[in-house]
Amino acid sequence: MTDAKRRQILGFGAALGVAGAFPLPLLARSASGAADPVAGGTLVLAEFPEPTLLTSALIAAAPTNNISPKIFDGLLYYDVETLEPKPQLAERWEESEDGLTLTFFLRDGVRWHDGQPFTSADVAFTITEVLLQFNSRGKAIYGNVTAVDTPDPLTVVLRLSKPAPYILAGLSSWISQILPRHLYEGTDFMTNPHNTAPVGTGPYKLAGWERGNYMRLVRNEDYWDQPRPYLDGILYRFLPDSASRAAALEAGDVHVVAESKVPGSDLVRLREDPRLEYETKGYALLASMQFFQFNLKNPKFQDVRVRRAFAHAIDRDFIVRNIWYGYGSAATGPLSPVLTTFYSEEVPAYPFDPAKAEALLDEAGFPRGADGIRMRIVHDAAQNGEAFPRTAEYLRDALGKIGIAVEVRISDFASFSRRVYTDRDFETANYYTSCGPDPAIGAQRIYWSQAYVDGVSYSNGSGYDNPDMDRILETAQAEPDAATRRALYADFQRLAMEELPEIPLVAMQFVTITAREAHDVSSKADGIKANLADAWIES
Repeated sequence: MTDAKRRQILGFGAALGVAGAFPLPLLARSASGAADPVAGGTLVLAEFPEPTLLTSALIAAAPTNNISPKIFDGLLYYDVETLEPKPQLAERWEESEDGLTLTFFLRDGVRWHDGQPFTSADVAFTITEVLLQFNSRGKAIYGNVTAVDTPDPLTVVLRLSKPAPYILAGLSSWISQILPRHLYEGTDFMTNPHNTAPVGTGPYKLAGWERGNYMRLVRNEDYWDQPRPYLDGILYRFLPDSASRAAALEAGDVHVVAESKVPGSDLVRLREDPRLEYETKGYALLASMQFFQFNLKNPKFQDVRVRRAFAHAIDRDFIVRNIWYGYGSAATGPLSPVLTTFYSEEVPAYPFDPAKAEALLDEAGFPRGADGIRMRIVHDAAQNGEAFPRTAEYLRDALGKIGIAVEVRISDFASFSRRVYTDRDFETANYYTSCGPDPAIGAQRIYWSQAYVDGVSYSNGSGYDNPDMDRILETAQAEPDAATRRALYADFQRLAMEELPEIPLVAMQFVTITAREAHDVSSKADGIKANLADAWIES
């Protein structure tokens, strides 16, 4: 691939690594150069919620995305500094000059954990039979793929109907996980027993899972990238209470708490502990956003004036200050400002203005009743850390001030996902998702009508269906010119904020807290979602 083509396809690299997108008082901890890695030891991480499945190919959920890439490698990983793609299961790749053929040359000698060889047949099967049909990002990433050829066991050729300048940004394990064809073909993918007893190609194997308590991974002695992994294993402790995660760090019972799963209120105290270090590296690919979501099938929310009223009633700066403790910024649109190549401020704004909100509800035919109530709703949030239930509680209070009576329903992760993405049995919800590393991979699935698929989590949960939006997104997917593509995504952001199927709340900045003896936990751009083959513990 030419340097020019690499820069064109990976413009997201420079865009995501920009300092100053968030005013964060954090130390960026770099990979340790104090000593060579030491083999041995078990890295202990606090995780919550507990995953339901252990393959990201079938569910785009944070706990699965955090754990499964240790078991499954991806075709590529991404450099933590430049965000450029690096070889993993694919040793190298080539793109044709017309952008319609992308060829991957796979690493020889890689074996699944059961001893079977990893081949091009696994890649072709996963893309065509699994990712395109069951993964919330699959249609966006591979929608232009017309065929996947396997001329030999170590060569995969993607044939495209249109250029897809973003595919190389979406080939890490947590985004495009490759499954073993010999264990999935001909089965019901969603109930396949290997979803919870996975057989992967990665540096670690599943050794034990006690539901509600812990999961233990052990070193894959036959891993292709020797002497990695350095650790003997990884232990995930499922700690549902945020205060207990902070206490476990202080007691030395866990080495790592990632994704801001320690309460912001505890960070000031924990920063004084000399045994701990803080970093924000390893999150640039995510461009994570917290949204307020409407179920647009519900007649209450089909008038855009109602949705705009809700937006004016929510003080996003308050949420950032008091729930996220300054780790993030008030969202202005559907893309995080860390996506500087695509982020646009030229969008309709909804400043905090309760009086404006009340006027819009009056216009939309929702006057206050004798009891002061305009409408009653049930609002859902998942237990993805304390910030999300606390956001739901704030929303209840804020909307109550404009006459919206809100019943907050806090659910475990599995119940929340089933209610929102399978049963569609919800009215409003708050959640977070990744809008990176490219809008075609992250944000498109939220607003694209074709991503409204029952049972596919973190897709188009609102049921938004607008042919103009579909046209913009589908054109931007295939547009090879960088400037034109930026302009199309500016149109996308403008239309998203005009119609407000979702209200963007917070452009999130996650924090990782790590015990000083644990090294290279965020050595790849995927951070805690990478394979941790480089991680080691100083004895």
